[in-house]
Amino acid sequence: MLKYEKMIALNKQASAVKVELAKTTIWQMLDENQRITIPKLMEMTGLSRGFFYKNPEVRRELDRALEQQVGMIDPRRGILDLAMSGEIELLRNQMSELRRENEELKQEIQRLKKALGKRNLEMIRGL
Repeated sequence: MLKYEKMIALNKQASAVKVELAKTTIWQMLDENQRITIPKLMEMTGLSRGFFYKNPEVRRELDRALEQQVGMIDPRRGILDLAMSGEIELLRNQMSELRRENEELKQEIQRLKKALGKRNLEMIRGL
């Protein structure tokens, strides 16, 4: 029994070291404004993907850090947002122009229908 208890104690100690490594790495990444992802954590710690998902203590820390990181903005995202807002504005202008053109065409169709109606009436009267 003594060997078994010693083995359990060593496993608990190794697990505690892994948990501490994972938590430290998570908070280090957060402090350095790095985007926290499981693949990056796996690379930095050498721990498995399952460890980050299955260990409740590590999972709580990971979720807490990800919640804090929601407000962080990726620098590239600002550039993309700016480019997309310019694209959106251009498309809105095009849409406005097409709507105006559509209204003009509808009015022209109405005028042509009236002219055609008058012409048909004149032809009928001429018979």
